[in-house]
Amino acid sequence: MTVIRITDPADPRVAEFRRLNDGGYRRQVEGPGPFHKGIFVAEGWLAIDRLLTSRYAVRAVLIDSARLERATELVGERAPLLVADRAVLDEIVGFALHRGIVASAERGLAVHAANVIGRGRRLVVLEGVNDAENLGSICRNAAAFGADGLLLDPTSCDPLSRRAIRVSVGHVLALPSARVSWPDGLTTLSEAGIRTVALTPRVGSVDIDDVHLDEGQRVAVVLGAEGPGLSDDAIDACDLAVRIPMARGIDSLNVASAAAVAFHRLFAPPS
Repeated sequence: MTVIRITDPADPRVAEFRRLNDGGYRRQVEGPGPFHKGIFVAEGWLAIDRLLTSRYAVRAVLIDSARLERATELVGERAPLLVADRAVLDEIVGFALHRGIVASAERGLAVHAANVIGRGRRLVVLEGVNDAENLGSICRNAAAFGADGLLLDPTSCDPLSRRAIRVSVGHVLALPSARVSWPDGLTTLSEAGIRTVALTPRVGSVDIDDVHLDEGQRVAVVLGAEGPGLSDDAIDACDLAVRIPMARGIDSLNVASAAAVAFHRLFAPPS
């Protein structure tokens, strides 16, 4: 096992972990470079546990020195451990890192949308979901109800952002994801035999309890951003527009909450 003691926040060996809350800086650090396809950072014990068993290659793990024994048991020989006292650790990342652990990993080659579509039976499709915490919550719910693929329009945020990974408790790392053209990608799904179901309170949408899918039917639940919801073009491109019935005077739920209801109702139970 490689254990490297870090005493100086300016040590170049922790460059990947600096200023984690600075979005502009992180895009520069994590973007593709001359020798790699880009990196990402995962935070928290459960998320990193799932990272270590995912398809992503771990580069390094930065930990609070007080958590060294636990980190040694978790990581083993799979990545070098960069160990710093709490004050140094917090100065490196730019905030109080209460969880005491972060890891960097290679993004690797991007997954092609055709692969996600070809293999998926329970897909999640997002339009304009640009809040990383909402995206992370959606992915956590998707994992709970057996989703096996994630498709995003060009405006949705990065599913491998630190906040999305943290809120999903690492489940997003096991969900194959890809970008699709919009709204043409919805037509591609339908042509592949996947029933596309738009979740919307729009007038004329069908009560979700009245939706009946054939056994074995492949399905994609299509969700829009908090507030504006799905665009008319996206809804019109889907096979079905459905709504969740609610109490009088309430027209919608938080997108992650609505997603959980839809996944429970429309995805077959995980095997």
